[in-house]
Amino acid sequence: MNGDTTSSGVVPHTDAAARRLAARLSLGVGLLLIVAVVSIMILVGPPPLAYQYVPLALSVVVLGLPHGAVDHLVLPRARDDPVTPGSLAFVGGLYLLVGSAYAAVWFLAPVVAFVLFILVTLVHWGQGDVYALLALVRADYLETRASRLLALVVRGGLPMLVPLVAFPAQYAFVAETLVGLFDPDAAAALEPAFSSSVRVAVAVGFGSLIVLVTGLGFVRTSDGNRGPWIVDTAETIGLVAYFAIVPPILAIGLYFCFWHSLRHVLRTMLVDAVAGAALERGAIGAASRRFARDAAPLTAGGLLVLAGIGLSVPRTPATIPDVLALYLVTIAVLTLPHVVVVTLLDREQRLWSP
Repeated sequence: MNGDTTSSGVVPHTDAAARRLAARLSLGVGLLLIVAVVSIMILVGPPPLAYQYVPLALSVVVLGLPHGAVDHLVLPRARDDPVTPGSLAFVGGLYLLVGSAYAAVWFLAPVVAFVLFILVTLVHWGQGDVYALLALVRADYLETRASRLLALVVRGGLPMLVPLVAFPAQYAFVAETLVGLFDPDAAAALEPAFSSSVRVAVAVGFGSLIVLVTGLGFVRTSDGNRGPWIVDTAETIGLVAYFAIVPPILAIGLYFCFWHSLRHVLRTMLVDAVAGAALERGAIGAASRRFARDAAPLTAGGLLVLAGIGLSVPRTPATIPDVLALYLVTIAVLTLPHVVVVTLLDREQRLWSP
């Protein structure tokens, strides 16, 4: 079931019908997320803080935590290799070693761990959108490694940097809650990051980068093939508005589930011969059930990691923000080895080989 090599250099596993369906799903849900949530915020206003945590809480079982729970399967499937004890041991060892090392950083230097979490998430979420731009949107103007790297920084920076500029108090609250689980006094070291001077510098610098990358994309496209650039630009502008208007706890929870995780789940389906065949015939339910079955064991494993960290933190989580902070720390610990797996998948699919 290997597909043709696209002009963007990415080698999809399934045929064009499955890729088109994946593109419609990811782009359609993304557009709906931006338009619907931004409209509600403008017309009705944000819900109470306690309700803003609901999407993040639901991500434990809805797309969020499960989206990385098939890491033990994606590389063999992308290579058309069988899943072997050796391949399972590689991913298991990766999670054990890298995840444990990062968990230790949270206990020893929580401020460093938080900053690393932001940087790793920026890279990883940008990584996911670069794949979508190349394989689903077919953004051929991202023709060099440099252009793809710039796109990664822009797309990954939108959920990490725009809320810092627009909602510094909530951003600081989340940072202090995460760090405070390990060392309440250490959170004071993060205060300069939320100062007006830093936020102005981020707004000017990151805003200039968005304009530069968008302009370079326009220059590199031909007059008759601007469709992908229009989609890319519309998503970028839409996400700027989304993260500037929607409070960050709510915005990140929804984005994590219905933008980043959904796109990665579709990517894993496209390298799975059985799920890919289901997408080819439009059987979204069958493909989703197969993914859910494959992801269930390691999703449960992620919950065990959550329990283990919860029993180990110096300060017992006592409030909803504390519990969700504990969940975010768990996501951080699981994300770092997940990024390694996705980077290897990028290499298999020649994402960085224009």
